[in-house]
Amino acid sequence: MNISSLVVKVLPVNMEPALEALKRSGLCDIHFHDRQKGTVVVTIEGKDTGEEMDKMKAIEKLPHVLGAALVYAYSEAELDAAVRMIAERTGSPVPEGLKDA
Repeated sequence: MNISSLVVKVLPVNMEPALEALKRSGLCDIHFHDRQKGTVVVTIEGKDTGEEMDKMKAIEKLPHVLGAALVYAYSEAELDAAVRMIAERTGSPVPEGLKDA
């Protein structure tokens, strides 16, 4: 499972219809909006990065949306792989480059 956060930009005058379009789309969850700045923070979920990017592109095509920018991405598969790599590592779990930091 992947989850990402997007900042969606809209004209302040179009905030209400943009919020309605986002809600009706079923593509995302709305967490915050700033009417004066024309900014909406949403999260999207997908089985992989490709599905998330498809949702982001669909959001950008919604009425009154000027654009969407990826702010944060989390991939459960990538985290699991990193945890396995650390667990399988022999010796100190601290990378050499960080030992003298």
